[in-house]
Amino acid sequence: MGIMSGNSKDDPMHYGEVIGCWAYVGANKGLISAYQAFINHAGDEDLKKLLHEAVDMMKNHDKQLVEVLKANGIMPPPTLPDRPTCSADDIPPGARFMDPEISGAVSINVGQALVSCSQVMGQCLREDIATMFAKFHTDKVMFGAKLLKMNKEKGWIIPPPLHLNGHHTKE
Repeated sequence: MGIMSGNSKDDPMHYGEVIGCWAYVGANKGLISAYQAFINHAGDEDLKKLLHEAVDMMKNHDKQLVEVLKANGIMPPPTLPDRPTCSADDIPPGARFMDPEISGAVSINVGQALVSCSQVMGQCLREDIATMFAKFHTDKVMFGAKLLKMNKEKGWIIPPPLHLNGHHTKE
């Protein structure tokens, strides 16, 4: 095993890379479980489709990172069992998450994932891990763009106060 030998897959992971990969997998596993529950609560078909897409993306990311962790002798975080499916109509109205709430939570998670991916990329010495997180970052950017478009189309975005100073308004 050569340290900084030119083939990064042969290099050992440093502690930052280990915790970055391990924490990303752990967060994804929790979010996969939460999104499976959100799918049960969601009424909007477009939202359900994006939730399924997010679950598939996170499972794919996890599969790649678990391979890296195991190849380096690191036990990945445990996987939660898949949630059973049910109809949103089976959930009492007061206990059910509303579609804008679900979409808002997912939007926050996408922003957090972008920061996490950037942080891991910035601390990596191994190019293979940095490249993997760059791809994950791109996946999250593309997913976030779809989510933003849907949120705008559905009227689920509550914009902050808009700064109109300097813009001409008709009087």
